[in-house]
Amino acid sequence: MGVTEDLADELARDVIKYIDASGDEDIISDLVKVLGATSQTAEEAFLTSIRVRRANMKARALLMQKAKKFKADKETSADIPPDTSGS
Repeated sequence: MGVTEDLADELARDVIKYIDASGDEDIISDLVKVLGATSQTAEEAFLTSIRVRRANMKARALLMQKAKKFKADKETSADIPPDTSGS
């Protein structure tokens, strides 16, 4: 990535950590105003990083949920003895 993307992504990571700790979603709007007033390119790169990172977090959470369900289903089916009645 270029300097702009690197800096924007670093800021996005820090902002997401801050939001996770504080619950303050308004920080994104506040930072977008500051970035947009000085560099539209930085603003767009920041917003892109926020969206991409959040989408990735949601996708990973879904993957983990599906993997846990798969593992639980697999363990449950392994606990069921095979039907040997011949019917």
